[in-house]
Amino acid sequence: MVNPDIQGRTYPPTESYQVGREKVREFARAVLSSASIHHDPEAARAAGYADVVAPPTFAVVVQESTLQQLLADPDAGIDFSRVVHGDQRFSYTRPIVAGDELTATLTVASVKQLGGHSMVTASSEIVDAAGAHVVTALSTLVVRGGDE
Repeated sequence: MVNPDIQGRTYPPTESYQVGREKVREFARAVLSSASIHHDPEAARAAGYADVVAPPTFAVVVQESTLQQLLADPDAGIDFSRVVHGDQRFSYTRPIVAGDELTATLTVASVKQLGGHSMVTASSEIVDAAGAHVVTALSTLVVRGGDE
């Protein structure tokens, strides 16, 4: 069972992540996005962006390092072999673009017990190099209870 005392815990900011043009293009191909602003810098500039724009779900790439902090925390009591990703949401202030330098900070928003399982909701605040909010990535992890 997940330790309910981790609710409200905030982990240190991650190392910065430099968003690369090719990473954006690769991610866009992986999610089958053919939108020109995800692939072509000129199309992105014509649309008012400095460089190619990451698809909305790209934020998980940056969020991943925050979730690693949570999963590696021995106080949390999370057995990764029992984790199922339950939900994912994003709240953007602005799109992520190639050239951004992003840092993320995770806070455990809630820990709930439900039928022998634990549901951990984690909020990752992602900011740019100037400290301005870019996106909040909210994930709910379901940690299956033990076999009884």
